Amino acid sequence: MRGWAVVKCGEPLEDMEFPTPEPTGEEVLLEVTHSGVCHSDLHIWEGGYDLGSRGRLSLTDRGVVLPLIMGHEIVGRVVKLGPEAKGVKVGDTRIVFPWLGCGKCERCQAGEDNMCQVAARSLGVYQNGGYASHVVARSPRHLVAFDGLDPSVAATYACSGITVYSAIRKVMPMPAEKAIVVVGAGGLGLNAVEVLKALGHKNIVVVDISEEKLEGARKAGATATVQAGGDDTTKRLVEAAGGPVDAVIDLVNGTATARFAFDALAKGGKLIQVGLFGGELNLPLPLMATRALTVRGSYVGNPQELREVVELAQQGKLSPLPVSTEPRSAVNSVLNRLKDGKVHGRVVLTAA
Repeated sequence: MRGWAVVKCGEPLEDMEFPTPEPTGEEVLLEVTHSGVCHSDLHIWEGGYDLGSRGRLSLTDRGVVLPLIMGHEIVGRVVKLGPEAKGVKVGDTRIVFPWLGCGKCERCQAGEDNMCQVAARSLGVYQNGGYASHVVARSPRHLVAFDGLDPSVAATYACSGITVYSAIRKVMPMPAEKAIVVVGAGGLGLNAVEVLKALGHKNIVVVDISEEKLEGARKAGATATVQAGGDDTTKRLVEAAGGPVDAVIDLVNGTATARFAFDALAKGGKLIQVGLFGGELNLPLPLMATRALTVRGSYVGNPQELREVVELAQQGKLSPLPVSTEPRSAVNSVLNRLKDGKVHGRVVLTAA
């Protein structure tokens, strides 16, 4: 099979030949038709994560081995089944759930693969992913039908969709008229606006440094927007929300965003940290107790959450994220555009 692989961090991906996997057990081999380019791919491509005063977490520290074919927002066509695979047939087109664990522990068996504590095996991170002609799914239970949906949009649900859906669920239920703040108006942020609307929420405040991206959020249905920057970001955010807020979903999760998001919380408020921009948050510990605050991480989502997002879309409740397509051979150009903040919505790579 062919794949565009990271051979050296920070250098252009290389078009390489790899052995085409032979599915065993419950595995399913798929021909990749669509693969989304996600902002988290930039961290893998660049080689690590900023941990603030604790230094940098490198790919080696995470157990990533190069060369690696990235890509975790995958739609593919079934071309071969392992001898124990049941529930799909050759020719079926499916979204591939990528956030795999060891497959054997209690969490994996309970369908919480993304929360495995034994060994992460995520496609496009620890195993070759979707920037390739073929990919292997561990089991048919990790394949999700999406009848009636555009496959380019459906691919984004494997990360962008379930990531925001899982984070939003961590602050629900909330009265529809109470403000929920979304930090970041990129692909994840726009998907968060759509998911919140699909769940019936009516007060969505979006924060970003880019006025152009905020305009996109307003068009998507944000009820208020705040352009971040300066020492008064928290003050302006609280004003836009009508007072201190009960819930903030930080899709950027850098030092600056975490600070102003935390400072905007009402008593009993929750800050859900999702993004991987990096840095650190120094917390005033007495306030954590006296204001009963919650700071909680949220890591992608599980297979059931992917099915629920797809169902919302199939019911017509979830408007599609703005998606453009590029041939797989343009992956380096797409990554550089994403790095430069020049991507609106999501770019999805296709085989052509």
